[in-house]
Amino acid sequence: MGVTERAADEACPGARQNRGVDETLLLAARALVLADLEARHRATPEAVDALEDACANRGWWAEQWPEGRVYVAGLVAQDVQDALFGSVGRWPMCLTCDPEEPEHSLYIEPDIGGPSPQWVCEESGRTVAPLGRLGEG
Repeated sequence: MGVTERAADEACPGARQNRGVDETLLLAARALVLADLEARHRATPEAVDALEDACANRGWWAEQWPEGRVYVAGLVAQDVQDALFGSVGRWPMCLTCDPEEPEHSLYIEPDIGGPSPQWVCEESGRTVAPLGRLGEG
């Protein structure tokens, strides 16, 4: 195993099982979601474990459906969002609406991800940030 493969395995352990998938695809998805977790102070060990699981699962998924590779980053984000909802609550929360409004989440649009997934406010429908850029707003 070369240095690049070893680094990829350390960054996203699920990548080893998915040698048929371009590892940069999984690493890019991981980096985008991790940036958003960090931006909202949710990069806990539990969240990172959920991210690693999502990388492994979506790597396998992309290997089975090569045309679906453009959807991987958005789907990884949705998988992490679902995993966190079941354990620690909604993530990411909308911080752009009036603080007097009830708490509400952001969601990935388009629904299945697509080549340019974005976080959208579930209440207003406004685009808040592209995936990986929640910390820039």
